[in-house]
Amino acid sequence: MTNIVLQLSSDQQNSVKSSYASYQVERKAPGVVFAAKLSDVTITIYKSGKVMFQGGGAQREASKFGEVTVNTSVVSQTTTNQSIKTKGDTLPLNFAQRSVIGSDETGTGDYFGPITVAAVYVPSDKIQLIQELGVKDSKMLTDAKMVEMAPDIMASCTYSILTLRNEKYNEIQSKGYSQGKIKAMLHNKALKHVLDKIAPKKPEYILIDQFAERETYYKHIQNQKEIVRENVLFSTKAEQLHVSVAAASILARYAFLKEMDQLSEKAGVRLQKGASGIVDKMAAQIWLNKGEEFLHSISKWHFANTEKARVLVNKKK
Repeated sequence: MTNIVLQLSSDQQNSVKSSYASYQVERKAPGVVFAAKLSDVTITIYKSGKVMFQGGGAQREASKFGEVTVNTSVVSQTTTNQSIKTKGDTLPLNFAQRSVIGSDETGTGDYFGPITVAAVYVPSDKIQLIQELGVKDSKMLTDAKMVEMAPDIMASCTYSILTLRNEKYNEIQSKGYSQGKIKAMLHNKALKHVLDKIAPKKPEYILIDQFAERETYYKHIQNQKEIVRENVLFSTKAEQLHVSVAAASILARYAFLKEMDQLSEKAGVRLQKGASGIVDKMAAQIWLNKGEEFLHSISKWHFANTEKARVLVNKKK
């Protein structure tokens, strides 16, 4: 399938809407503002200003609104898997061109805010499309850019996002669950959700951005009812090895940032990311203003920041 994405101005988007008004269909996917379906092409306009043309007639229709360069081949994100130094499983040949579910997480090192895990299925015929949407290693993208891109990814791919808020995190952690075990449980659950959504189809592989050795990962989840094992691979720097993991990383960050915005509103201050000395001072101020119980609800209580904040609070009393 040919996929073409154009970035169009507001006037150009209105022209697209007018041209396909009689072919308009309802699409409730996140970020979609207009969709139309012809016999051989689907046209979708997103809030970001991107207009996607999918199908055999994509080049014909897209060329009416902008300059189109079509590359019907699937381009891998990296030239070869071996060009990136990683730890983990040896990936199959041409792995970047395969149909893969990727998973990644964020928020594990942040005192405030949740842990979020996302899994995304990118079949081989959508890899080029996802790349054209700008999906790449999230370390190369700003938070604002990821928030902008996330709706396009969610509209294009099957995904699952899990958000573990700190009230629940603290409850689980206090029972002796390590952060590694918590992450493994979340990854397994997100992957299972995506597999259920795409069934009876199956990905060629599943790639987890490695945070634990395979044996340790499966030991963490050995008591779960359903464990995803088939064709699962682990690798560090997985965002650079397949766009599915890059997309998952963006969605996980998007969910984290949305939750941080809500928590900041409740706290009455723009919460600092990470776990630095600035976070210690902010935690102490929140403790003084809103109390220990409130701080406990929005933070990872076992982090060293808590005791540092306690010292600061005692000094001010």
